[in-house]
Amino acid sequence: MNAFDRLGRHLLFAFDPEAAHGLSIKALRCGLPVGGRAPRDARLRVRVAGLEFPNPLGMAAGYDKNAEVPDGLLGLGFGFAEVGTVTPLPQAGNPKPRIFRLVEDDAVINRLGFNNEGHDAAEKRLIARAGRPGIVGVNIGANKDSTNRIGDYVRGVKRFARHASYLTVNISSPNTPGLRNMQAREQLAELLAKVMLARAEAGHAVPVFLKIAPDLHEAELEDIAAEVTAKMVDGIIVSNTTITRPTLRSSANAGETGGLSGKPLFSRSTAVLARMRKLVGPELAIIGVGGVDSAETALEKVRAGADLVQLYTSMIYAGPSLPARIVSGMADFAAREGLKSISELRDTRLDQWATTPL
Repeated sequence: MNAFDRLGRHLLFAFDPEAAHGLSIKALRCGLPVGGRAPRDARLRVRVAGLEFPNPLGMAAGYDKNAEVPDGLLGLGFGFAEVGTVTPLPQAGNPKPRIFRLVEDDAVINRLGFNNEGHDAAEKRLIARAGRPGIVGVNIGANKDSTNRIGDYVRGVKRFARHASYLTVNISSPNTPGLRNMQAREQLAELLAKVMLARAEAGHAVPVFLKIAPDLHEAELEDIAAEVTAKMVDGIIVSNTTITRPTLRSSANAGETGGLSGKPLFSRSTAVLARMRKLVGPELAIIGVGGVDSAETALEKVRAGADLVQLYTSMIYAGPSLPARIVSGMADFAAREGLKSISELRDTRLDQWATTPL
């Protein structure tokens, strides 16, 4: 961590987590903070779901919920940025406080509950950036009080198919009651069928990814893999936050309700990723998320079966220069190992991770 990042962390940690998040969004909107310069290395280019990614590192959904700063994020060195989760109608989310730092674990617990400004606000911002370069995905969700959650996802597809580089169907947040039930096979089959039909009707062949939880059992993973394959979904994002509580060092906040993210999630999310790669085979796109905080952890996700990786929580602790540092580290590794493409690394530890206990 450089001096700028240390100063930024000190200042932001003086505020409660949600206020600090808002300040970081405002800073990016103003062209700050300035991260390091990420290399443009041909060996890091990845072609996934018909898209050409300049490097495999992305910002996960949850940071830029309202599509305010995707270009600012790309400027930090990310190869792509995912905005959202966006719901059809604006909603305030769960009562505050609802974000809790676990500093000793480089982790966060959140129970935000899809707080966002709704489709209209996000679409206006995406229209305003039309024509700019960069891969920007849109993560879509359902309103908490919706009487037709599948309909909410269909609305999201039809609304953002023309604006997004890809769409993510997020049914894995633990903070909207009952949402994770949509991962069950019968509901998932109906959801994916209607989502893929909506994409066809929208007339834009935008890739569709499904974001799943890390807290699934083997049989549930098998059902998801079968439905994703049958419905010809373009990829899977593994994973969202966990409701499990691995051994944590932080005494303060460790008992809070919500989804845990950050370093403690790395092992479980990577083991689920590898299991999913085994189930879907080599062709389907997989994005690995959970505990990525360095070039080595990003590379390990690739070894476990990921085509691309995302992070979010680690930037809270390591600062805005982290993306460029990770991309530089991945480029150095590719050069050192004589790789023509970082994709050559994929699956090289698949068996090891697929047998790691959950």
